[in-house]
Amino acid sequence: MFGLSRKPMTIPGPDEALPGRAEPIPTAETHFVTGRPLKAEVPEGMAEAMFGMGCFWGAERIFWQLPGVWLTMAGYAGGQTPNPTYREVCTGRTGHNEVVRLIFDPAEIGYEELLRRFWEGHDPTQGMRQGNDVGTQYRSGIYTYDAAQQAAAEARRDAYGTRLRAAGFGAPTTEILPAPAFYYAEDYHQQYLARNPAGYCGIGGTGVSCPAGVFA
Repeated sequence: MFGLSRKPMTIPGPDEALPGRAEPIPTAETHFVTGRPLKAEVPEGMAEAMFGMGCFWGAERIFWQLPGVWLTMAGYAGGQTPNPTYREVCTGRTGHNEVVRLIFDPAEIGYEELLRRFWEGHDPTQGMRQGNDVGTQYRSGIYTYDAAQQAAAEARRDAYGTRLRAAGFGAPTTEILPAPAFYYAEDYHQQYLARNPAGYCGIGGTGVSCPAGVFA
């Protein structure tokens, strides 16, 4: 969100990362759009998903607008520093990605549809950046909660990668990993574009459509 600043372009190891803190940083109590508790437990019959696709302000808005998505939250994941602050993440010395965690109702929206929105909502070929947002916190990532999500994400990556290359893009650089610890971002980041409709959004897709279904 701060443009082409100089930052480390590799994820730091445990001995290089900032120390962080034992306690979570403060965040909002409720979701600005739905009014639901931001730290609600996953209701019975619902499921979780987590994506990194550049600036989490725009990414979160993509998902809270979808029918069947019950709750969204902005946060940090995939790094070394426990309970990081935004300022710390921006140094590139925590290893964290800006992510959106979702709670969704599979009876209303399937994981495949969430994946389609993920792939089409950003450019997954840019490595440690998304447009003018540069650094490890803007990398493309899918963080899975079970083996079925992992398999679906990998299959979609392969199928979409074929279409991207045919359209002149590079291969996806998206990391696909079991969901790591999720740390809530500060209150002003939660549902930022609902609070600030004219605010910055660095999210933009390639214009290449993602194929439906899981492909071998």
